[in-house]
Amino acid sequence: MNKVKDKQEQFEKNCRSLGLKTLEEQHRELTKKAITAKMGHFEFIYDIVQVEAARKQQRRIEYLIKNSRLPRPLNLLDDFDFNFQPKLDRRLITQLAGMEFIDNSESILFIGLPGTGKSHLARSLALIACQSGYRVHYTTCSDLIVDLNAGVFEKSLDDRLKKYIRCDLLVIDEMGHDRLELQVTKEAHLLFKVIDQRYRDKKSLIFTTNIAEVDWPEFLGDPVSTAAILDRIFHHSVIVSINGPSYRKHQGRLLQDRYHPQNKQSD
Repeated sequence: MNKVKDKQEQFEKNCRSLGLKTLEEQHRELTKKAITAKMGHFEFIYDIVQVEAARKQQRRIEYLIKNSRLPRPLNLLDDFDFNFQPKLDRRLITQLAGMEFIDNSESILFIGLPGTGKSHLARSLALIACQSGYRVHYTTCSDLIVDLNAGVFEKSLDDRLKKYIRCDLLVIDEMGHDRLELQVTKEAHLLFKVIDQRYRDKKSLIFTTNIAEVDWPEFLGDPVSTAAILDRIFHHSVIVSINGPSYRKHQGRLLQDRYHPQNKQSD
């Protein structure tokens, strides 16, 4: 009995040493299952490897999601109300969720009014990318510009650029969401650095904005750099225009209707 116990302890110690945490925790259960099912040696080993591989993959996905900096709670594609945006091509979004656009070095540009679901879709696709094993980095346009401007003043621009360039998929969300971009100098020039390098490296981008293409030069304040940014973004991008009502406004109206039923209005 002591020999068996000693072997089990040594086995678990070896599992820890090899980083096989799941096998360490489940080896007794797996062994009982193999005995009950009268498994052959290969089937038994196959099951062990499958369990460990699945757990390792799950840890990898959790790591990718954590390091993506996606806002919490995470946005799920299943939670998007396509019925509220009937003009949106659901088939196209489903196709993009297959992640072929990353393999094809293509990008996605979501354009539409505030509240139409651009950010939800962008973040949902980014989450699926993490779950598919891609390295993702999420940022708003304002945060990116502020970060790179700090890099200029602190002489750390090259290091700061790396996190926006090395990932498989970069999400730049909410250009036009606020006017912070306009308060920072050289914003178009710094944004161009990111867009241009990813374009050269043939890496995918998801970009969301409520600014129409013709208004980008005025908004970013540098017509030359903006023209170059537009050229690179539109070259290999799937354009998704969302022309519909604001879901946030709709939810706000439902809240008011609940508390003030006498003033209830239809959408």
